[in-house]
Amino acid sequence: MAALFEAGGLLMWPLLLLSVLALATILERLWFWGTLLIGEKPAIARVLTAARTDLVAARTEAETLTHTPVGRFLLAPLALPNPEPETFTLALESVADEELMAMLKGDKLLEGTIALAPLLGLLGTVTGLIAAFQATGWDPGATRSNALTSGLAEALITTAAGMGIAIVTLTFHRLFLALHAQQMRLFQRTGNELELIYRLTWQHGAPEPEPSRHD
Repeated sequence: MAALFEAGGLLMWPLLLLSVLALATILERLWFWGTLLIGEKPAIARVLTAARTDLVAARTEAETLTHTPVGRFLLAPLALPNPEPETFTLALESVADEELMAMLKGDKLLEGTIALAPLLGLLGTVTGLIAAFQATGWDPGATRSNALTSGLAEALITTAAGMGIAIVTLTFHRLFLALHAQQMRLFQRTGNELELIYRLTWQHGAPEPEPSRHD
């Protein structure tokens, strides 16, 4: 492995840096999504079930889930003191936007790795081929055969490394985007159900309008 890295030339160092950053981000995101998805749907069900009979109990249930995005999403409107339905909806939407954006942490780094790694690999191809072609002429530091082999090795190794890093990163990036899309649908479905429950409760508890008086 060390010999391959050395044969790849100087461009292997930025490729190594990209691979380390991408790997660290992927591992962090895997841990995040793994802990997020465990027990998420049963927790949502408990809050919604409580909300159908008692909004205070639903708020108490949601307070136990503040370590999760969906818990903070559900608690935000329930913590408001007797809000209007429009205010309740606005609280749901604003917190949903904030939490869903936070779930995209590391997305730009993965996108940058996907774009840069193949380009660095192609740059290694160009520099390696240049070195190989130089070997067909005068080369003061090595025999023609050694210089030609070294140039071709640099071209092939950097290209393979760049494409390999990009492929692995792209695979996990698409996985994380799919999980994010799933969370968007879950937030929308859960928010709609909680909003409907609140509107029905609010209408039931709202005072009846006074009958009009005729002279």
